[in-house]
Amino acid sequence: MIVIINSGPLMALAKLGLLDLLHRLYGQVRFPTAVFIEVVVRGGERGYSDAFLVQMAIQQRKLWVVEVNDGDLPSDIANLPLDAGEKQALYIAQSDKADLVLFDDEKVREEAKVRGLNVKGTLGVIIQAYRAGLLGWNEVQSIIGAIMRREDIWISEELCRRVLWKLKITDKETK
Repeated sequence: MIVIINSGPLMALAKLGLLDLLHRLYGQVRFPTAVFIEVVVRGGERGYSDAFLVQMAIQQRKLWVVEVNDGDLPSDIANLPLDAGEKQALYIAQSDKADLVLFDDEKVREEAKVRGLNVKGTLGVIIQAYRAGLLGWNEVQSIIGAIMRREDIWISEELCRRVLWKLKITDKETK
């Protein structure tokens, strides 16, 4: 399975101590050079713990950096109003025919869908981990509560509440 991740879900899962879910759900997860620079290099310079955790996952070969230069990008991607990491992630997702792309930002999610890519975000990973039995219901509630309280994870409280509600309803219907 080929899975490409962008900085938003990568940082959020690291901050929540859930990076290992990526490896457990998908095997090796890839991301482009620009995401590495944003998350590991710049994050490390600022002393962010998630930068260290991502670096460790790379060293353990649970995460993989794909070398991409902005000059490699075709004009239909290079000219998009997105940041460098988003453009590079879209590029490798299309080039490698990714099975799944992980984006939180709505603009890039829409662009990925237009390009026929299967998209999830941080919350989608958490739900998939729950459905796979890697997280319990109480853990999911705790994690989503932490997302709503944290100012360094930019996922709306409204979306978090909606996802929890839908998951609870779906759970009741399947039991």
